[in-house]
Amino acid sequence: MFRQMYEEKYMRFPEGRDKALTFSYDDGVKADKRLTEILNKHKLKGTFNLNSLLFGCERWHDRMDEEQTFITFYNGPHEIALHGARHIYLNKVPLPEAVNEIVQNRVYLEQKFGRIVRGMAYAYNGYNGQILNILPQLGVVYARTTCSTHSFALPENFLEWHPTCHHSDPELMPLVQKFSGGSPQNELKHREPWLMYIWGHSYEFDDNGNWNVIEDVAELLGNREDIWYATNIEIYEYVSAYRSLVFAMDGERVFNPSAIPVWLEIRGKVYKIDPAQTVCFEKEL
Repeated sequence: MFRQMYEEKYMRFPEGRDKALTFSYDDGVKADKRLTEILNKHKLKGTFNLNSLLFGCERWHDRMDEEQTFITFYNGPHEIALHGARHIYLNKVPLPEAVNEIVQNRVYLEQKFGRIVRGMAYAYNGYNGQILNILPQLGVVYARTTCSTHSFALPENFLEWHPTCHHSDPELMPLVQKFSGGSPQNELKHREPWLMYIWGHSYEFDDNGNWNVIEDVAELLGNREDIWYATNIEIYEYVSAYRSLVFAMDGERVFNPSAIPVWLEIRGKVYKIDPAQTVCFEKEL
């Protein structure tokens, strides 16, 4: 192994895993119930982005009413996140109106579900520099776009979190096959962890008569020990904790100032660093 690669440090997901999988689905429609059942069966986890002023709009992709939405997502394993109160382009209204759209959405969801809601997906992929600047002040820590990367890379900026692909993307199954059978450990260089992020709208499975797509993905990638299944906010919190690690100048010890344990790999060995713990790496043999 090259000396450079031998000294590089790589984030690993909980329990030392090198792959993670997450899903993101928009609008809070009745088909979400079937989708959550599929995810639950295969121990998969996802994030559902909800509007707070469009409940019961059956003519708009058969949206759930408030009671159905609450029953579907309350106390479940999946995250609920923002999608704007009215599902409007945030970049096509005055900034105060965009702020109100986000604030209304967040206040409603937090009060209704008894959770702190910190993530969102941009309706219509509508955002601009002003929106990016204001989101942290509104308590939003990540926001998903609709721009596919066709990669397993982690985002540099969580407020412009580009997913791997939409579930209707022609590249979906080739990417799933690569993710399923491959590993960053097999890469000669750039052995960073892999994150596969699939997004869409569950009503599309009804419209296109192709529920087999998500069922096939779940069957292939679910119920496995080598993949970390997480919601969007869990991914954000874990990566943020890793990025907060404090290293000694020579790179031979690390301190974890966060509240959660994190894992990293160096010299072929995986280390767990608990909260408020300092770990010294083993010297080269």
